[in-house]
Amino acid sequence: MSQLETPLFDVLLKHRNRHPIQFHIPGHKKGHGMDPAFREFVGDNVLSIDLINIAPLDDLHSPKGAIKEAQALAAEAFGADHTFFSVQGTSGAIMTMILTVVGPGDKILIPRNVHKSIMSAIVFAGAIPIFIHPEVDSEYGISHGISAEAVEKALNAYPDAKAVLVINPTYYGFSADLKRIVEIVHSRNIPVVVDEAHGVHIKFHDELPYSAMEAGADMAATSVHKLGGSMTQTSILNVREGLVSAKRVQAVFSMLTTTSTSYPLLASLDTARRQLAIHGYDLIGDALRLAKDARKRINQIPHLKCAGKEKLHSSATFDMDPLKLLISVKDLGISGHQAEEWLRHNANIEVELSDLYNILCLVTLADTKKEINLLINALSRMSKAFDSEAAFTETVVNVPEIPALAMSPRDAFYADTEVVPLAEADNCICAEFIMVYPPGIPIFIPGEIITEENIRYIQMNVEAGLPVQGPEDTTLKTIRVIKERRAII
Repeated sequence: MSQLETPLFDVLLKHRNRHPIQFHIPGHKKGHGMDPAFREFVGDNVLSIDLINIAPLDDLHSPKGAIKEAQALAAEAFGADHTFFSVQGTSGAIMTMILTVVGPGDKILIPRNVHKSIMSAIVFAGAIPIFIHPEVDSEYGISHGISAEAVEKALNAYPDAKAVLVINPTYYGFSADLKRIVEIVHSRNIPVVVDEAHGVHIKFHDELPYSAMEAGADMAATSVHKLGGSMTQTSILNVREGLVSAKRVQAVFSMLTTTSTSYPLLASLDTARRQLAIHGYDLIGDALRLAKDARKRINQIPHLKCAGKEKLHSSATFDMDPLKLLISVKDLGISGHQAEEWLRHNANIEVELSDLYNILCLVTLADTKKEINLLINALSRMSKAFDSEAAFTETVVNVPEIPALAMSPRDAFYADTEVVPLAEADNCICAEFIMVYPPGIPIFIPGEIITEENIRYIQMNVEAGLPVQGPEDTTLKTIRVIKERRAII
């Protein structure tokens, strides 16, 4: 097979062109049974391939035909031994990855700034997370990666760990020295699994960080939809044979995946892989040139600052993805959320995320000089709009301490609990997740000791208008805690 081929997309088109009479689901049957307004908007083409796992189209749960071929081409493109397509997003791929390598009572080393899906998988597995503190950036108020030195220290302290998880790159675009981390962990015969949700494109250009497979990792959950050109909800799980069994991965993956898999979504993975493999280098090169220009121009706007390679100074900040424009707005005297809303209402621009101090803008394969010029123009106007406030502003960046883990997340999640006022929860053990999404990094996870400092941090995010979510009480006046405290060890 050639990377020019799209076996899954092709078989769907071939099947559609036969015009078979359908006596199977989905019930809309090529859109004829669908609400006319939606059908007209979406179009007949996509509805004609919205099919089910009948024999000619293969089955994601036991691929033997077109899906098997499409996954094999993806494995070749990404440098993996096996690639699994996910229509459950990267969250589904991450859960598969975690549940493959750890079970009840097993220890897994992870950065504390992980996505909520990782902690959810750890709850399901009954595993015990051993947190490695990421490097904290006091200038931008964010967490970066974990250093190779910290990983080695953690392995010395917990030699019975069953796996190590690394983020590559982080949501904000920074990568640790993944090759060195893999070498350290593999020297102890322990697998390295990677949350590569924001790194689908890095394999396809030499000016970007090493991909997980290039670094020798054992598994990597990778969002193709985020920066790779496929439809939302589509991701892949790349696997290297050796410390991980692909058959075990398939078994776990099948347990977590719907049996009614979406063929339009799967086809978009097949075609996105082709585009990355054939045209990725040129398309990413164009995007890199746009991002370089944007970063330079943003740093010339008064009171704004866009992070660049000057932040690379350790094995935790070993490399970066320049397509992520991390823009600090704190010197304007406003929060990232205020900047996001200003851009929405005054320039019709939507950003990837905002936090207390920054906004994050992504440059992708889809962008042109036009979009970059519109962004720079809007940022310049925003700077002028808040210039008078900026002259009297000195924002102090607050990065709270990581809470201590008192018991396993699974035990805390299923423990006897009670609801207490959040303001009075200091020193209690949390029984639910609290996070700002995006980026979806928990402020608290089940099992962590609530501190006054982190309560204040939650309140800061709420007051700033940021999307704090997770607890049962959406007003965040109360929080669920466990009734009895038990030590984790």
